[in-house]
Amino acid sequence: MKRQALVVGVVGAALFGLLVDRCPGEEPKLRTTLPGHTNWVVSVAISPDGKTLASPGRDRSVKLWDLETGKETATLKAGTDPVDYPVAFSPDGKTLATGSGGKKVKLWDVKTSKNTATLITEHDNTIVSLAFSPDSKTLATGSLDNTVKLWDVAGGKNTATLKGHTSHAWSVVFAPDGKTLLSGSSDNTIKLWDVASGKNTATFKADFIGLRTIALTPDGKTIAAGGLQKIQLWDVASGKATATLTGPADNLYCVAFSPDGKTLASAGGDKSIQLWDVKSGKVSATLKGHTDAVWSVAFSPDGKTLASGSEDSTIKLWDLPGAKKDE
Repeated sequence: MKRQALVVGVVGAALFGLLVDRCPGEEPKLRTTLPGHTNWVVSVAISPDGKTLASPGRDRSVKLWDLETGKETATLKAGTDPVDYPVAFSPDGKTLATGSGGKKVKLWDVKTSKNTATLITEHDNTIVSLAFSPDSKTLATGSLDNTVKLWDVAGGKNTATLKGHTSHAWSVVFAPDGKTLLSGSSDNTIKLWDVASGKNTATFKADFIGLRTIALTPDGKTIAAGGLQKIQLWDVASGKATATLTGPADNLYCVAFSPDGKTLASAGGDKSIQLWDVKSGKVSATLKGHTDAVWSVAFSPDGKTLASGSEDSTIKLWDLPGAKKDE
């Protein structure tokens, strides 16, 4: 995978974070920049209680941050492999899973910051996506070997290998009921899998190339997928595409729905973040400030904060419209 040269040492974060395409009334704005990593930040995740942000970096560390204060609370030493892909909190908030530049997944106790298990996944290539089931008992891993594997978290055993994609399994997400797993691939399809049987129950085909990322609304009714310059939305029940959104003239690396499902955030190689009004399909705001590609975005559970991770080695925290911070 080709990547641009690393941009290090972002200075004066407060000077960046300009907001364009402004909306009437309250506007999203940059709250702070977290500059602790010394290499790309390709993934960010926020804990279910909204208190902790996790950021794995290619500097071979995983950092934990207090989301409210922006202060670093722990650094997890991940080993010799760059941690340049996925990170995920379990829904019960007890476990953090991190992938690596190799084929391993490490599980961490969130409270103690200790490594509790390492899964030797037997994937034939790098792990690029992680997702916990709603009951926190199952972990899904997607890989550049085109497969998705399911794991029993407590026992650390592989319970199923899902085959069907013909290219990289870039993104995995569980449906709210935990019975269905969705996987997005650069073969430009989204596959739905029955978790119990491991069978592929449906396949949605994107009308664009370079599918890289998928997200599911909290109610499980709508899928968003992003790729080269486009985002497509599908109705899960009917399997029909409901909208196509034209994004910046660059690759989209991440999409995420807000907790209320009304806003979709997307970002990619053009260094900016777009906030979309899902109902109208229009961009409501564009957030600028990163100096290199944005690889990951995550909403806080209360919808008040958006976190973004970038190749510029920083994480930015944004205050969102209509969500005033408590005094």
